[in-house]
Amino acid sequence: MKFLRFLGNEILLGTMIALLSVFTALASWQGSVADGQQNEFEISGMASLNDGNAEYLRANSDIAQDYNYFDNWYLNVDERPDIADYYQESFSETLVAAMDRDQGVWDEQYYEEAYAEANAYFDDSDTAFEKAGEWNERGDALQLVLMIMALGLAFAAWASLLKEESNMRVVFALFAVITFIWGLIQYLAVPVVA
Repeated sequence: MKFLRFLGNEILLGTMIALLSVFTALASWQGSVADGQQNEFEISGMASLNDGNAEYLRANSDIAQDYNYFDNWYLNVDERPDIADYYQESFSETLVAAMDRDQGVWDEQYYEEAYAEANAYFDDSDTAFEKAGEWNERGDALQLVLMIMALGLAFAAWASLLKEESNMRVVFALFAVITFIWGLIQYLAVPVVA
């Protein structure tokens, strides 16, 4: 234990307290920023999801309207062309484009085009939620760093309160150094969000 006596040195303990305090504050601040970014991306994801749901319902309504217009047009096209023309003028652009294709009116492309805006919102939502997850992982890792550094700070503080001859001072100082190194390693492993 005598070879570790240098750990009880006032300058070393003061340096440890300063370093642990700085890294505790830094991890806390960066964790707060990560939490804020996570929150922003979650709100953005929810907004896009809500807009996508609304757009999806609108597209369903448009498709149902196209079905109705097409059925009425089809029933009247041969015997009452003037009524059929009325319904045909009400076709959506998506239906008009589908009627010009060889695959049939209700082909896969019709539905892809009808739901295109909703799907774009859903894609935006997925992207935002993925980014929120990345910020959450960063925030969680910084919380671990914060806990380790705060623990090391407590060890250094207790060591500084004990008499220089005390073996507990050396033990607490050793724990402070170990937790600082461990915290530094964890800090360097914190994921970066691009």
